[in-house]
Parts: sequence; C-alpha cells; structure tokens
Amino acid sequence: MSELNWKRLLSCQDEWYPAARALYEKSFPHHEQRTPQSQRAALECGDYHFDLIFQDGRFVGELLHWDTPAFSYVEHFCMEPSVRGQGLGQKALALLADRVGPVILEIDPPADEISRRRKGFYERCGFRENPYDHRHPPYHPGNEPHPLRIMSHPAVLDAADCARFQEYLEQRVMGR
Repeated sequence: MSELNWKRLLSCQDEWYPAARALYEKSFPHHEQRTPQSQRAALECGDYHFDLIFQDGRFVGELLHWDTPAFSYVEHFCMEPSVRGQGLGQKALALLADRVGPVILEIDPPADEISRRRKGFYERCGFRENPYDHRHPPYHPGNEPHPLRIMSHPAVLDAADCARFQEYLEQRVMGR
C-alpha cells in the first residue's frame, strides 16, 4: 500500500478547500457541520488542524482535529466513499495517534447498523468507549445539544480528563 501524505489547510482560500468542503458536506448531517463562517474562525486558531489526506497525490479524506498538550480531539473525520474499506482511514488515525498521543472523538450512540459499524471501526483502530454521558453543543443557533458517545485512544479517560475535554470543547472548539 502506498504512503499517505498530509496537507494542512490554512485558509478557506486554499485551492483544496472546495473539494474538502464538498466531502465534509456529503459526509456529515447538516446539524453536525460548522457554518462557513465558523470554519473560517476555526482556521485562525493555531491548535486547529484541517488536514487533508492524500494517497499518491489523490485527495482521499480529511481529518479535522484540535491539538492540545493533553490530547487531540478529532472533530470531524471522513474518507472519500471510493476508498472506504481499504484500510486508509485506519492508517490515517494510527498516524495521528503516533503524532499526538491521546486522541478523543465522538460517535453517534450505536443504535442502528451504520452507527454500530462505525463504532466497530473505531474499536478496531484501538479506541475505547467511555462511560460518561455526553451532549455535543449545537453548531447552529436554535439547535439543541445532541447525545454522542466519547471514544478515546489508547485508553478510557478518567473523569477529570473527560471534564477537561468537555470544558475545552465548550470553550475553545465551540467558541469559534
């Protein structure tokens, strides 16, 4: 398998932004998407990484994450449908975990086949489900927070680490 390469997108004016935004919009429901204005504000933060994933020069996915000294929070992660099932997503997450240490992400509660498969994918990548109740703040005015499950790599978070993550999410990530 060929190597994956990363490109950090630093601006909405980047030549790759339209393709990245198109994948983002088709991969996540509207209520889980940043508005274009919020995306621009996030890109101005030094701890925010809008990483594009390439294989052999071809754009195959994106990993949008926030890096702190204590953990990396994966806000959004998606691969092009044409490359799903080829192990590239698993490889991308492993590369991130090797670079930054503990990794946190959120998934929908495993209530249907798709959400159960997604949870299984992350478990195969070494993520563990955390036992804490969690509601993600809304991305759009008028929406309510929605329940998600916290998963972390390489181990389950303790209550204090989970509280630090929740505070960072509310103050820094969603403050944009």
